[in-house]
Amino acid sequence: MASRFSIRKTRLSRSTGGDIVIILFLLIGGAFMVIPMILIISNAFKPLNELFLFPPRLIVRNPTTKNFHDLMVMMAQSWVPFGRYLLNSLIIVTLGTLGNVFFGSLAAYVISVRRVPGTKTFMSIVVLSLMFTSEVTRIPNYVTIAFLGWIDSLRSIIIPRWSAPLGLYLVSRFIEGMIDRSLIEAAEIDGAGDFRIYWQIVMPNIKPAWLTMIILSFQELWRTQGGHYIYSEQLKTLPYALNQLAAQGGVARQGVQAAVTLIMMIVPIIVFLINQSKIVDTMGHSGMAN
Repeated sequence: MASRFSIRKTRLSRSTGGDIVIILFLLIGGAFMVIPMILIISNAFKPLNELFLFPPRLIVRNPTTKNFHDLMVMMAQSWVPFGRYLLNSLIIVTLGTLGNVFFGSLAAYVISVRRVPGTKTFMSIVVLSLMFTSEVTRIPNYVTIAFLGWIDSLRSIIIPRWSAPLGLYLVSRFIEGMIDRSLIEAAEIDGAGDFRIYWQIVMPNIKPAWLTMIILSFQELWRTQGGHYIYSEQLKTLPYALNQLAAQGGVARQGVQAAVTLIMMIVPIIVFLINQSKIVDTMGHSGMAN
């Protein structure tokens, strides 16, 4: 009876005007997020005469696939096969993502479960590193990679991704909030070692966290061009090749540029939509949603 009374009281205390304001605010915010995506999709199917209209049309009037056809023709004429560009991107995305998940989660296990000396200082450094953009650390990273002899190699993109701080932070916070210490203590009593505890107990229970790491790492690596570290054309990535083709023809290739933008955008969006519930769950448990 008390629960029914409290629910009715909550309903009576809500203002219709307030609900309308909230709905309008959400609709406006949703429009600002959806309209750019609709415009990108529409531009990819616009002929050139519609692309240069001002003010721009949100919805294409005379849709065409000529932009994608022209892109395919240009790809076929490239002196480096586009399969090579795609293979480079797949290697970078696969190895970079797997390494980021493995080393990031393993480090998070040591920090959150074993709490070795210096953990608080190290986590403070990790949080501080999240405040810097890639432009700030570009020169130190280049000097380090050059010292290691990784310039003009796929390693210059893959290995630095293994130490990405965001994934480490998310997983460590998730472990602290979700893993019951009694499970770890019971495993230790049974004689399980650290790696077995990490692999058979911790990892299955933090699935949303490492799935989020996969998504974030994939999105970051998928759009990388590697222009700062990779100079050989045979080692360039798919985003670099597509953008170079679209940029070479100036105004005449604006339609191709619109098609390239859609292609590069659609893959990360699909991956995100499939796993968005895991990202929300991880952000909530890690405290980043607050």
